[in-house]
Amino acid sequence: MNSSYLIAATFAMAGVTFITRAIPALIPKKLLDTPWLHRLNESLPLSVMVLLILTSLSYQDISASTGLNSAEVQLLLAQIGALLLVLMVYHISRQLLISMVVGITAINGLLWLLNNVLS
Repeated sequence: MNSSYLIAATFAMAGVTFITRAIPALIPKKLLDTPWLHRLNESLPLSVMVLLILTSLSYQDISASTGLNSAEVQLLLAQIGALLLVLMVYHISRQLLISMVVGITAINGLLWLLNNVLS
C-alpha cells in the first residue's frame, strides 16, 4: 500500500474526528438537547460498526460453484452470524464494548464450528 495514501487517510480521519468533536461546542445547548439528536447519538456507534463490518465482508472470491466446505463460504457465514449476534446483543444491552467482544468471540467460535462440523 502506498505510504502517501496512509498518511492522507490518517490526516483525513483526524480531521473528521476533530470536526465531529468541535461541532457540539459550536452548536447552541438548546439544539443539543433535542430528542432526535439523543436517539441519533445512541444509534451512531452501532451504525458505524455495522457499516465497517459490511464493507469488510469477504464475498469477492465466492461464485455459484463454491461449496459450503470452502474456506471463503465458511468465513462469510461466520461474519454474517457474528454481525447478527452483535446486532442482537447491542439491541439488548446498548453496550458497544460488550457487543464488540461478542462479535469477536462469535466470529472465532463460528469459524471453529464451521471448520469442525462441515469439514
